[in-house]
Amino acid sequence: MASISFWGGVGTVTGSKYLIDADKTRVLVDCGLFQGLKELRERNWQDPPFDPRALNAVLITHAHIDHTGYLPRLVKQGFHGPVYCSRGTADLLKIMLPDSGRLQEEDADYRNRHQLTRHNPALPLYTEKDAYASLELMRPVANDGEPVEIGSGVRIAFKTAGHILGSSMVLIEIDGAGADGSGRRVLFSGDLGHYDQPIIRDPVAPPPCDYLVVESTYGDRLHDPEDPKVALARIINDAAQRRAPVLIPAFAVGRTQEIVYLIRELEDEKAIPVLPVSVDSPMAAAATAAYANRKEEHDEEYASILNQKRHPLRTHSMITASSREESKKLNNATGARVIISASGMMTGGRVLHHALRMVPDPEATIVFVGFQAAGTIGRRILDGEAEVKIMKQWVPVRCRVAKIGGFSAHADWKEVLRWLEGMQTGVPSRTFLTHGEPEAATAMGGHIKERFGWNVHVPQYGERFELV
Repeated sequence: MASISFWGGVGTVTGSKYLIDADKTRVLVDCGLFQGLKELRERNWQDPPFDPRALNAVLITHAHIDHTGYLPRLVKQGFHGPVYCSRGTADLLKIMLPDSGRLQEEDADYRNRHQLTRHNPALPLYTEKDAYASLELMRPVANDGEPVEIGSGVRIAFKTAGHILGSSMVLIEIDGAGADGSGRRVLFSGDLGHYDQPIIRDPVAPPPCDYLVVESTYGDRLHDPEDPKVALARIINDAAQRRAPVLIPAFAVGRTQEIVYLIRELEDEKAIPVLPVSVDSPMAAAATAAYANRKEEHDEEYASILNQKRHPLRTHSMITASSREESKKLNNATGARVIISASGMMTGGRVLHHALRMVPDPEATIVFVGFQAAGTIGRRILDGEAEVKIMKQWVPVRCRVAKIGGFSAHADWKEVLRWLEGMQTGVPSRTFLTHGEPEAATAMGGHIKERFGWNVHVPQYGERFELV
C-alpha cells in the first residue's frame, strides 16, 4: 500500500510538506518554512509529525523558502538521505539556505542585544553551518522529465514549472501501488508560473497521473489586467516628479530579477528617467548571477538580449548593497530613488530597516509586487491597517501604498486551468488543492469541477489518504 499525507502548504501558502509513504520508501516532497501567522510560525519549532531519520529522500520543487527553508532543521534532526532537485534549484539553494541560516542567527542576536525576547537567550531555528550541512545532501537532476530511480520500485521525474529558475513539477511513480497492484503515478505541480513572464520559460504540460497535487494560491482571483510594466512606469514617474523614494519589497529570487529586467527595459525605451536603483540584498545579487549562468532555462527574449552583449539584469544606474554598512547608507540618501529589498512579504531581512523609515513617510511609496500571506507586515499594510509592528516598534502607516498584481510568478486560476487542459490522457482519480488560503483553495476546486468534472479535495493539516 502507498499513501500521501499533508504536513504543510494546506490552509496556508507556506510550510509546504507532503509525505509519500510506499512499502519500503518514504519520500518528503518539499520541506518549507511556515511564515506569517504566529500559530503557523510556531510549527517550525515543534518536532515534525514524522521521523526525519526514517525518510529515504526529500524532493524539492523549487528554491523558495516556503518550500525549502525547513530543510536545515530537518537535517539537524537526523535526516541524512539524498535531496533531489533540478540543477537550477540547486544553484539557488547554495545561496538561499545559508542566507536563511544567517538571518536566523542575526535575528536571534538582534533580539538578545535589544532585549526583545521572552526567551533567554533567543536561539536561531538553525544556523548557517546547519544550512551548509544540508547542501551536502543535494543530488541535482535534469529538469527534462527523465525518470530517476530513488528507491525500491520508486521513480521520480522533474519537468519545468515556469515559476522561478529551476522550478519543477515532480512526478512520482510507485510500482505495485493501488488496490490492483498496477502502480500509481502522483504529480506535484509545485508552484506554477505565470505564462509569458520575462526571463524563464512557460510551464510545460502536465504528464498523465493517478493523483494530482496542484497549487491554488490565486484560486479565487485573476491577475490585474494592467501590464505590470505600465504600472511600474506610472509609479516610478510619479515618484520622480515628487523627488520621492520608492521601496519595493521583493523576493530576492525571481521577483527581484523580473523587476530589474523591466526597469532596464523602461529606461531603454525612455519611458522613465534613469533613477538610482539599489538592490539591497547580497542574495539577490548572487541569484541574479545564477539566473544568468543557467542558460538552458532562458526564454527567447532573454537569450536574444544576451546575444547583443548586453546585460538584461542591470539598470543604467544600479548598485547592489552587499554589506550591512552599504545597506545603512541607503537610508541617508535623498530624492527620487528605488530600493528593492527582501523579503517580499516583509517577514524579515533588510527591508524592515527601510520600512521603519518609509512606512511613516507620506511622500514614500511602498509597492507590493507579489502575494502577501495572512499575518505578514506586507498584508497588514496592504489591508490598510493604521499602524504596524516592525521590529517590535509600532509604526504609523502614512506612506503611499501601491500593488502591481500582474507581477505574480504564480499562475492565476485561469492559467491553472490552461495548464490542466494540457493533460491529454490519464485523468487523475483525485486532485488535491494545496498551497492556498482556504477561500482560494475552495474556489480553485470549484473551477476545476466546473471545467473538468474531476474529483477534487482540499486537504487539512495532517490528513492522510491511501493511493487506492
